[in-house]
Amino acid sequence: KIVNDEVFEELHLPPGMVEEVQEVWRFFLSNCGSRSAAGEALYAVIFDAAPSMQSLLRTPRAVMGMRMVNGLNSLISALADPTALKVVVETLGFQHLDLEVTIPRVIIFRNALVDLLQVELGSRFTPRAQEGWNTLLNYAGGSYVYVRSKFAGHLNLLSTSWAI
Repeated sequence: KIVNDEVFEELHLPPGMVEEVQEVWRFFLSNCGSRSAAGEALYAVIFDAAPSMQSLLRTPRAVMGMRMVNGLNSLISALADPTALKVVVETLGFQHLDLEVTIPRVIIFRNALVDLLQVELGSRFTPRAQEGWNTLLNYAGGSYVYVRSKFAGHLNLLSTSWAI
């Protein structure tokens, strides 16, 4: 359960683990009944776990819930292709530049999401699927921190120099 923000490389999960993570996501979406209900569940569990994170978001709850679902769906869809997954994660990392994504916040998000999946899916959320989810969320979150630390300053410099 390590969040690595020092390097940003491709994530290679064993094929069986990839399928279990994807299956858990399909079951979760199915159990929720709709993507908006899944977004509401994600939003509620994450911000119940960390009310302090609510101040980071200025977007309405329903919209933010759908963004979470869409972001996770993008990650899960690309999981079997490490190169595509890295592009998705990098893109999401740039979309999170305006937020202060930190390792403690990544851990809160990861734990809340994994706990939600455990509660919602019970025995369908196997130890291997849980390991896959932890690894994916650690990878994505660590990469967001990496992207922010490596590129935010460069982008800020560009925007101020172009403003002249």
